[in-house]
Amino acid sequence: MVRAQRGDDHRRGRGRIAKLAGLAVLVLPLTTACGIEDVIRFGWPSGITPQAESMRTLWTWSAIAALVVGAITWGAMFWAVVFHRKRKGSDDTPPRQFQYNLPVEIVFTVVPTIIVAVLFGYTVAVQNYVDKDEPNPDLRVNITASQWNWKFDYPGKPGAGGKPVTTIGDSDTIPLLVLPTEQRIEFTQRSVDVIHSFFVPEFLFKRDVFPMPEVNDQDNVWQIDSIDREGAFVGRCAELCGSYHSMMNFEVRALPLPLFEKWAALRAENNPTTNEPYTAGQALQALQAQGCDPKLCAPDATTTYPFSTDRVKRSATQPVSTGN
Repeated sequence: MVRAQRGDDHRRGRGRIAKLAGLAVLVLPLTTACGIEDVIRFGWPSGITPQAESMRTLWTWSAIAALVVGAITWGAMFWAVVFHRKRKGSDDTPPRQFQYNLPVEIVFTVVPTIIVAVLFGYTVAVQNYVDKDEPNPDLRVNITASQWNWKFDYPGKPGAGGKPVTTIGDSDTIPLLVLPTEQRIEFTQRSVDVIHSFFVPEFLFKRDVFPMPEVNDQDNVWQIDSIDREGAFVGRCAELCGSYHSMMNFEVRALPLPLFEKWAALRAENNPTTNEPYTAGQALQALQAQGCDPKLCAPDATTTYPFSTDRVKRSATQPVSTGN
């Protein structure tokens, strides 16, 4: 009697532990610094464009579908292990064998086919949306990649001398791609040497930058509906393009439309201090002097820093503080 009671207590104890573990799994994501939306993002960064959000949604639901299928599979596997294991005292007689079970085989064929078809359909829909180009975008930007630098031209924004506003970086300056928020933007890209790749992590995709895209049969024009958040976002080359591939960074600076228009207007003027046309950084600095948030209108990149391309120097040009 005592032994049976102890066995019941032991089983009840294990049941309580299992319930507490399950409750902890459910409650833990809600009690951490991250919300449930951060948890179901499954590692993807937070996007800043509608296209990025559509891709993040596809990723989230694909992962959830995979987890549901996995849970069913794990459940069936553990159920078979628990309830169909060899028990103490049983002989070595094989269990009853089942072959050619038509309903089971139909289920195992039809269900995976439906899952794959649904995922394929949603993937194609998101891909078509991401690759869709609308006529008459609000802003056009030309992207030119080279070893190991970026140049950005604004064909619709005349600068000093009537030529389009242009931004280009060098070994000492990170190029700033200044863009407006809440505007449809069209990018046209090409390389002057090898294959590069335009990559802003918050866009959640990258675009290969080919030399001579017309000859290489590449669609080198793409759009984003808008940038939904102000701020500074690092950009990188995501294609191994040579010795200093990892140092080929740029920065997207997303400004509200009125502030962007002021920046573009300054780029068409001469800086009274230098008597030369305003650079991208100088125009941002002038806006900062007019009251723009210093974080938003910093004249230099804030998300990355330049590297020396001198082959003798191997370290970053940013000073390292004590303890780092």
